[in-house]
Amino acid sequence: MHITAKVDYAVRTLVEIAKAQPDSVKADAIVAAQDIPPKVLESVVADLRKGGLVTSRRGPDGGYRLARPAADISIANVIRAVEGPLASVRGQRPEDVHYGGAAEPLQRVWIGLRVNIRSVLERVSVADIAHDLLPSFLDELLHDPDAWTRRPNSAARDIATEWQDLDRPDIR
Repeated sequence: MHITAKVDYAVRTLVEIAKAQPDSVKADAIVAAQDIPPKVLESVVADLRKGGLVTSRRGPDGGYRLARPAADISIANVIRAVEGPLASVRGQRPEDVHYGGAAEPLQRVWIGLRVNIRSVLERVSVADIAHDLLPSFLDELLHDPDAWTRRPNSAARDIATEWQDLDRPDIR
């Protein structure tokens, strides 16, 4: 799964707003705290407003507030507000994609992937992050030795192998 910069900025924006509740937060404060470019913040907040996650008010007492309690805003809600569905295949929902022949089981793989993405992103809220009270199931996932292991993509591995082979005089 690829987390876009826009999603990352949106979550960080909401966390800053949640941390300040019940007070509102001015754009300048979010920009300074999270190092988000001001124009990008405007775009992100517009999506969050359309998604029903943020309200705003102009003026000296203005700023941004959460449209509902931080505990009721999951990371999945944020992604959907900013980018759309959590998992899509060529722009379609996995249940709408159909394959023939040997690839027929692939649809079930994409749906299984979506279930697993949901199992984390729908269970972690903005409040959990803002108050550093992440759900215990995350600790279990993070204790898996594989969780912190980076796997190179196959193209990078192939290139690395080619370069290693060039360094070996016995196979030139």
